[in-house]
Amino acid sequence: MLASLIEKLRIKWWSRTQYRNDRLRAYFRDHFRIDVGYYSYGCFDQWRMPGPLRVGRYCSIANTVRSAPINHPMDALTTHPALYERAFGVVDQDIHWDTPLVIEDDVWIGSYAVLLPGCKAIGRGAVVGAGAIVTHDVAPYTIVAGNPARKIRDRFDPAMIHAIEASRWWERDAADLRALWLRNPDLLLHPTVAALEIWAREGGK
Repeated sequence: MLASLIEKLRIKWWSRTQYRNDRLRAYFRDHFRIDVGYYSYGCFDQWRMPGPLRVGRYCSIANTVRSAPINHPMDALTTHPALYERAFGVVDQDIHWDTPLVIEDDVWIGSYAVLLPGCKAIGRGAVVGAGAIVTHDVAPYTIVAGNPARKIRDRFDPAMIHAIEASRWWERDAADLRALWLRNPDLLLHPTVAALEIWAREGGK
């Protein structure tokens, strides 16, 4: 009981700086198979977002998002978790699965979205609308919403997506983005293909 309380307090303390906290990331990676990139938030919860889970950098995940990596067994005698959770005293061990849910960089998942077992990948730059029930993979730079989630539109046209991908901006630290903000905030707020290409030619400075 004391160990559990200490663990909760430690996680709460680390979560105050979750955007860059290495101890928090190491703890969730080692204990829960949850690997989270820098500046991402909303995914340090092994009950709501169970591992194996890989989250890229700069992801915005609402703290009400849930991932359900497996379904209750509908073909079994009962759908109750007694058949896959040893805490009920029926089975010898918890069910184990190894296929991770992969959420790439710069993904935004809105409040109360649910990621069902058919969703194993959400591509870079995608947006999942609030309350969406996601039953399949989401392509990069796609906006999906609804129940079941369907594509609404692409965030950008192909030329812009190519320019963004070429920039690899998500690999930069917040300090780099701050410097860019001071020099050229429009590149961050209203990017264009031409501006991104110039930035790339200048070495991203």
